[in-house]
Amino acid sequence: MQDFHRLSRIQYLDYKDGDENMQRIPEEMIEQIRSANDVVDVISEYVQLTKRGRNWFGLCPFHGEQTPSFSVTQDKQIFHCFGCGAGGNAITFVMDIEQIPFQEAVSKLGARVGIELEVEQSTVSVEPVSKEESHMKEAHTFAMDYYHHLLLNTEEGEQALHYLEERGFSKALIEQYGIGWALPGWDSLTTLLARKGFDLAEMEKCGLIIRKENKDEYFDRFRERIMFPIKNEFGHVIGFSGRVLKKDSQDAKYMNSPESPIFQKSKILYNLDVARPIIRKKRKVIVMEGFMDVMAAAKAGITNTVGTMGTSLTQQHVSKLKRLTDSVTICYDGDSAGWEAAKRASELLMSENVKTEIALLPDQLDPDDYVKTYGPEAFQTQIIDRPHAYLAFMMMAARKNKNFQYENDTLQYVQEVLEHLIVKSSPLERDLYIRQLSKETNISEDAIYQQFRKIEGKSLRQQSKPSSKKMEEMTPVKNKKLQAIDRAEKLLLSHMLHQAEIVDQIHQEHGLHVFIHDPYEAIFVRLIGFYDEFAQADTHRFLESLNDNELRKLVMEATLTERDPEHAREEVSDCLRQINKHRIELQIQLKMHESKEAEKLQDMKRALEIAREIIDLKKSLSTL
Repeated sequence: MQDFHRLSRIQYLDYKDGDENMQRIPEEMIEQIRSANDVVDVISEYVQLTKRGRNWFGLCPFHGEQTPSFSVTQDKQIFHCFGCGAGGNAITFVMDIEQIPFQEAVSKLGARVGIELEVEQSTVSVEPVSKEESHMKEAHTFAMDYYHHLLLNTEEGEQALHYLEERGFSKALIEQYGIGWALPGWDSLTTLLARKGFDLAEMEKCGLIIRKENKDEYFDRFRERIMFPIKNEFGHVIGFSGRVLKKDSQDAKYMNSPESPIFQKSKILYNLDVARPIIRKKRKVIVMEGFMDVMAAAKAGITNTVGTMGTSLTQQHVSKLKRLTDSVTICYDGDSAGWEAAKRASELLMSENVKTEIALLPDQLDPDDYVKTYGPEAFQTQIIDRPHAYLAFMMMAARKNKNFQYENDTLQYVQEVLEHLIVKSSPLERDLYIRQLSKETNISEDAIYQQFRKIEGKSLRQQSKPSSKKMEEMTPVKNKKLQAIDRAEKLLLSHMLHQAEIVDQIHQEHGLHVFIHDPYEAIFVRLIGFYDEFAQADTHRFLESLNDNELRKLVMEATLTERDPEHAREEVSDCLRQINKHRIELQIQLKMHESKEAEKLQDMKRALEIAREIIDLKKSLSTL
């Protein structure tokens, strides 16, 4: 028995890649932190949850979806997504959503409830990213620290620091956002990256450096610029935006990192890592056009803001926001381009059933200009606190550049407004805005209502004829039938997760190769080591010991599988019989293939031997 435990422990540690999480934090401390953090409260800081019956539901943060399939069960303290299979408890949720190892997740949740742990911070991510992407993120963090040091602690950075202070950037804000300064030299960062052992080809691929044409030499992308780090929603540095300091510079005012494996503008919302808890608390987010607008808002004390990175609001952006709130305020520049961008963003948000308001800036100002001109208090009270409703803004947008002395402009304005009223309006809103239309255009309300009903009828006829794509969406999709072997392996794992003695018994009788599919076998080996360490079943603690998301999904599915504890032995025996049967059937298929190959080679002696083996295997099937 001792030999078996020693063997299993070695394999368990080997699977965990030398992870010593269990030894670093006392078990009683982990249990205390887990018990003090309610899973609903923790997940609510990241996902907007709505209670339905005994459970809470929301949009899954781990895959894009339109209909909530993400369920949180408070009495069991677990979550599970019926769409992608993600699942676990409060600790594993933080591990996955923040992309941090077990220790850091426990430390973070400990701090949340007033329990401070001294845990070594790690840059290791639990997300399934390549080593190349991990290196890229590490290099960007190193570059941020380097630039930040140059700004605050060197003579070369004094001019840039003075410029920032004149623009209203406090030292606290500079430190919070990691703002820095890039030297004018051609290869300052490149030399340091090479000295630190980073692969320069990878550094060029992620945009930190540039390769000289037709030469195996590199130079810095960012030179003599104020550096603003760009972080993803988990706080990882993935890019930069550099601003020139000299007014007479011929270079572009701003230079952004190029698209790379870790930086895609269509997915990034600047400041989401900082603003997330504030958005959840205020139940509202303010979306701005760029990172400098977010900085201007921060200087005015407005912190529930995010910004796009020089791109229009995308479906990916909206999906991220919907998980946090269903109320969005758009605050874009006051020029024509800003109005058009706000219009597109508002339409996208409203199509996703997000309550949308628009905070308008006057005189073609951007947020930074407005704060400098009128002050932070006016920005809060006159702009952010007084947004326009979606339909009111759409009327204003439709009215721009139209002259009601011209019939075509008047009719086009009425048509545009009525089309918006068809899509999104209540009877009260229709009455209000049609009366307003009548006053503005001198067209009678009755005539406008007739036109409204005409457009409405046309819209309804179009909706009654679904496109072929919609027809496909309406066709019910049959769930893939779960095969007998899948059901058997899942049910067997379910019993193993609840009873340690079942694992011991099966391991003694059948060895390590019990399951057909590799992921189940990997979980089995981990369970052997886990029970060697902890002796008793503890699904929460076992989930926390797994760094592999896919294995955690299987464990959650098995945990939720119905089993009969009173007849555990019978169910386990049935599962083992089914698995053994499937293994023999696979052997028969393999032998039949070998037989055909032997016949092709006219090796009749070998073919006859295989035929006998097939007969024996089929006989063994009948005895199961």
